[in-house]
Amino acid sequence: MSQNKKPNHLIHELSPYLLQHAYNPVNWYPWSEEAFAKAKTEDKPIFLSIGYSTCHWCHVMEDESFEDEEVAAYLNEYFVSIKVDREERPDIDSVYMTVCQSLTGQGGWPLTILMTPEGHPFYAGTYFPKQSRYGRPGLMDILKSLIKTWQNHREKIEEVSSDIQAHLTDLSTHISSQTELSPTLFKNALQHFKAIYDFEFGGFGEAPKFPTPHRLMYLLRTDDEEAIEMVKKTLDQMYKGGLFDHIGYGFSRYSTDEAWLVPHFEKMLYDNALLIMTYLEAYEVTKEKRYLMIATKTLDYVLRNLHHQEGGFYCAEDADSEGEEGKYYLFTDEEIIKLLGKEQGEFFNHYYNVTSEGNFEGKTILNRLHTSIELDEEKIEPLREKVLAYRASRYHLHKDDKILTSWNGLMLVALAKAYRVTQEEKYESLIHETITFINENLLDQGRLLARFREGKSHFLGYLDDYAFYVYGLIESYQSTFNTDYLSLAIKLTRDMIELFKDVEAGGYYLYGKDAETLMIRPKETYDGAMPSGNSVAAYNLIRLARLTGDVDLEKEAMEQLQFMATHATHYEISHAFYLIAAKFAIESSQELIAVLPQAQMLNDFKSFLSTNPLFHLTVVVKTKENELELNQLIPYLSNYAYSSQPAFYVCEGGSCRQPIHDLNQLNEVFKKKA
Repeated sequence: MSQNKKPNHLIHELSPYLLQHAYNPVNWYPWSEEAFAKAKTEDKPIFLSIGYSTCHWCHVMEDESFEDEEVAAYLNEYFVSIKVDREERPDIDSVYMTVCQSLTGQGGWPLTILMTPEGHPFYAGTYFPKQSRYGRPGLMDILKSLIKTWQNHREKIEEVSSDIQAHLTDLSTHISSQTELSPTLFKNALQHFKAIYDFEFGGFGEAPKFPTPHRLMYLLRTDDEEAIEMVKKTLDQMYKGGLFDHIGYGFSRYSTDEAWLVPHFEKMLYDNALLIMTYLEAYEVTKEKRYLMIATKTLDYVLRNLHHQEGGFYCAEDADSEGEEGKYYLFTDEEIIKLLGKEQGEFFNHYYNVTSEGNFEGKTILNRLHTSIELDEEKIEPLREKVLAYRASRYHLHKDDKILTSWNGLMLVALAKAYRVTQEEKYESLIHETITFINENLLDQGRLLARFREGKSHFLGYLDDYAFYVYGLIESYQSTFNTDYLSLAIKLTRDMIELFKDVEAGGYYLYGKDAETLMIRPKETYDGAMPSGNSVAAYNLIRLARLTGDVDLEKEAMEQLQFMATHATHYEISHAFYLIAAKFAIESSQELIAVLPQAQMLNDFKSFLSTNPLFHLTVVVKTKENELELNQLIPYLSNYAYSSQPAFYVCEGGSCRQPIHDLNQLNEVFKKKA
C-alpha cells in the first residue's frame, strides 16, 4: 500500500467512492471540464475508471494497481485519469457500460475505459490485475500497448473510436417495429419463468443468483398456483441461506452459489427495499406469517443501519472488512462457545449450522438451510443479540452514506406497503419523514436532484429519480390517503414527461434535456437488479391515469406501455416490472372511491384495506378535510356528495356500481373479484 499523503483532485468531492481514491498516487480527476481540457491540451488519452464504494473488485483493483507507485507513475505520465461514482452518475456509467458490453460481451465494475480527449472510447474492460495472469491481460501491459499505438498509429485508434461511436449512435436511434401489447406477453413470461426455475433451491437460472424481487412480485400477480409455490420456495431459501444476515438482518446483494448459502456480502438499500416489498406482498397473497416476519426484520436492519438521523436512507454497507470479503460475518464454533458458554453456544451453533469444518474458508456463514423457518424465536433471540453486539465490536464496516433520491423512492414504497399491511404508526411517521427529507433537500425550485451528502445536494435528477420517487408517492397515497402525496406525484410525473420523453421514438431518456450532453442519450428498458425507470414510469402513468381519470395521462400511459411491449416481446422475463404495469393496464382493474363524511371513518377503512392485496385496485378517499384540494386534482369527484354514512363506489371498465355503505358488503365484492 502506498504511504502517499498528498491528495489528488478527488479530495474536494463528496462521493464516498471518490474520496476512497483521494489519496491514491494516481493523479485522479473527477469527471469535469478541467480533466478533458487537460487531456486535449497535453494530447493524452483518458483513463476512465467507474465503480462504487462497496464494490469488492473495485477495492482489489485499487490495492493492486491504483495504490501501486509503478502503475500510478505510468498513468500520470501518459494519461489523464478520471474517476466516476456510478451511483452518482448513472448516465456516464450507462453510456460506457454499453461500450464495454458491445466490445467484450460482458460488463461489471470496476469498469475500465480508454478514450480520446473528446470522450470517445477505443478500449473497454472491467477488472484487470496489475500484471497478466491466468489468461487475463494485465493493466500495465494494456496501458503500454495502447500508448504505443496512440503515439505511432493514432489512425487505428481513431478508426476504432469512430466505429464504436457509429455503433452507439445506431443503437440509440434504432426504432424497432411496433409489437402489439397483448396478454400473450403474460403467457410467454410464465412459460419462460417455469423453464428456468430451480426447483431444488428456488430462484432462476444458475449461480450466481440475484434476488431480482420484481420477478417474484410479478409472479405473485399471476394467480397461477405453481408460480406462487415458486415464489414461496425462493423467498424461503433466500431467507434460510447466508444471503440473509441472521444476526443483524438484511439481505446481501447476491449469492455466489445455487443454494443461496455464500453471498457477495455487500448490502444495498435498493435490494432490501425491493425485498421488503416482495415479502410483504407474499404475506398478503399467502397470509403466511413468516413473510411478514422476514419483511419486519429487514425493515429493522434498514432503520438501524442505513437510516439518516434527519430522514432519508444511506446507500450501502461494504462486503470487505480488514481487507477480506465477508470477514465481518464469519464465525467459528469455538468462538461462539467462548462468547455464550458451552450450553448456549452449542444451542446457537446447532440453530445456525455453525460447525467445526465451516462452510466458507474454514469458518461458518450462519444459515438455516438445514431446517424449517421458525416463528417462535424466544430462545434464540437473546443469544442473537449478544452475538450481534460482539460482532459490532470486532471490525468496522464501511458505509456509503450518500443519499440517492431514486433508491429512497424505493424505500418509500417499502415503508408505504409496511404501513398499509401492518397499520403501525411508526411506518406512517417514516413515510412523512422521508418525503419531507426529499422535498427539503433534493428538490431545487421544483427540479429533483439525485444525491445528498453532508448537507449538500448535487446532480440533476435522472429518470430513475423521478420514476422511483413518484412510485413511492403513489404507494404513500394509497396507504395514508394524504392528498399532498398524490398532488406531488402528479406534478413530478408531468415534469418527467417534459424533461425525459423521446417524442419521436417513444420512451424516456435516462437524463433530462437540461443535463450535460454525453456521446449518446441512453434509454434503459431492461429490468435488471433494479427495475428500469421506463418500466416504473409505465406503472406510475397507468395508475395515476386510473386514479385521476385524466385522459392525457391515460394516453401517455398507453404510449409508454406500447413502447415497452416492443422491447419486452421475446424477452419477457427481463422486463418483469414492466409486466406488472402491463398486467395492471390490460387486465380487469378496479377503482374504488370512498366518500367518508367523518374523519374517524378513515382509520376503519385503512384497516379494512390492510387485509386485501391491492394489486388491481386504485383507491381515492374523499373527506370534508381534503375535498377542495382533491376536487382540483380529480374534478369528477365533485359529483360525489356526502350522506350521513360512508359511501364506497366500485368502478370497473368505465362504469361504477351503486354505492355500498358497509365494509362487510364491500369485502364480499372483493371476494367475488378474487
